[in-house]
Amino acid sequence: MKNIPKMSMVILMIVSLLIVGCGTGQSSIDINDLEAVNSLENGPLAKCLTEKGVKMYGTEWCPHCQNQKKAFGDAFQLINYIDCDERREECINAGVKGFPTWEVNGSLYSGEQPLPRLAALAECEMD
Repeated sequence: MKNIPKMSMVILMIVSLLIVGCGTGQSSIDINDLEAVNSLENGPLAKCLTEKGVKMYGTEWCPHCQNQKKAFGDAFQLINYIDCDERREECINAGVKGFPTWEVNGSLYSGEQPLPRLAALAECEMD
């Protein structure tokens, strides 16, 4: 690494940080563990959306997807999330043209969606 110019090292470090920072940082929770779900802010909404078959299509590099995940907080781990970098064909077949895209009752909704709107579209209660 001695021969690598300083700028290349800086770029390599930044890319490494971006890759590490793109993980969801989420732990796994059983969607049927009612106590655990209810302890999460937005947990009941996330559980309802998942039970109703709602899906979010996105990517780890998309800032709007990151905002949408933050809106759910730790409860995002309950959301049926399809990473379009990893499952490209599935996203293409679903008709996804931008990120994030939500699929609710067979209809696609592009862009960040307010949680109350998602709840209304899926006919879920919000706490």
